[in-house]
Amino acid sequence: MTAGATYVPIATQTISGTSTTNVTFSSITNAYTDLVVIFEGATVAQVNDLTLQFNSDSGSNYSYTRIVGYGSGQYSDRTSNSTSISITIGSPGTQGHTSILHINNYANTNVYKTMLLRTSNTNYGPGAIIGLWRNTSAINAISISISGTTYSSGSTFTLYGIASA
Repeated sequence: MTAGATYVPIATQTISGTSTTNVTFSSITNAYTDLVVIFEGATVAQVNDLTLQFNSDSGSNYSYTRIVGYGSGQYSDRTSNSTSISITIGSPGTQGHTSILHINNYANTNVYKTMLLRTSNTNYGPGAIIGLWRNTSAINAISISISGTTYSSGSTFTLYGIASA
């Protein structure tokens, strides 16, 4: 028996122009085990913050830990009871970067939702963020917002579903 595709493309958003500050994937089906969002691109200027929310929930239901290594240094921080998950590692600025966001058990209504973001940019190097959304609702919408600037034209966000084994 031949295995099917593991990553199933659900939707892609490509930024045109330079006025976009929010990317949202909505009406996400519960047909997969996990979700993956891959962002490839840049921002028009230095970023104040990139934030992640699920199902338009702006309550204090998010916690996260960030770690990053750069040159001869590193930093880490942790936040609890936040209204979003900060997915900023340094200030990506106009240099290109790639981020891979993995959301575990997104459709399971018996557990809180966890996520892992791996990213790298030319200013700061590699980093990782682990996050928790303290809600048992299935995730049907993902919003990634930016403050202080906008996404560069040509940047892409692709949502994938991870097929069941």
